[in-house]
Amino acid sequence: MAGKRAEYLNWKEYFMAIAIISSLRSKDPRNQVGACIVNEENHKVLSIGYNGLINGMNDDTFDWESTGEKTGEKTGIIKNIKNYYVVCAERNTILNYRGNKKDLEGSTIYVTWFPCTECTKEIIQAGIKKVVYLRMYSKPELVEISKIMLEHAGVEVESYNPTKEFSKEKIEEVTSEIQRILKKLSD
Repeated sequence: MAGKRAEYLNWKEYFMAIAIISSLRSKDPRNQVGACIVNEENHKVLSIGYNGLINGMNDDTFDWESTGEKTGEKTGIIKNIKNYYVVCAERNTILNYRGNKKDLEGSTIYVTWFPCTECTKEIIQAGIKKVVYLRMYSKPELVEISKIMLEHAGVEVESYNPTKEFSKEKIEEVTSEIQRILKKLSD
């Protein structure tokens, strides 16, 4: 009798791979983020999502490069800043869940980027009890606030690979390679 294949994905790799592939749906040219909510007890994927415009909005009519950081406009309501119209991956993943919202309680969210403060609030409100992130959010002061909220709410935080920090460029390299392989399979 032949043995099983040795190089299969473990559950943690599988769930993060789903989050990474979900990020490939994002049309944001600067930051593609994906997320996957799972029940780790039975290894069931509950929901997936990525960062993108609000449903019903035409993504061809917005300037995807118009961020407050790039334009220098950081105060007031500036109509042309895309961040006001984009729903983060974590929030989208929670909103995409169509089952009983109680099922999200005690679940784990795998996300390609550490959650911002607004998504942290959503994660806590949904009852998610563990966050596994691939790379750190680039604003340390906001990371600290998110960590404070998560700790006080009893949400466990885990780096996907605690011995290695993944750069934006490395993640882009991996996602580009995945996209190249998928396109090759489609030809």
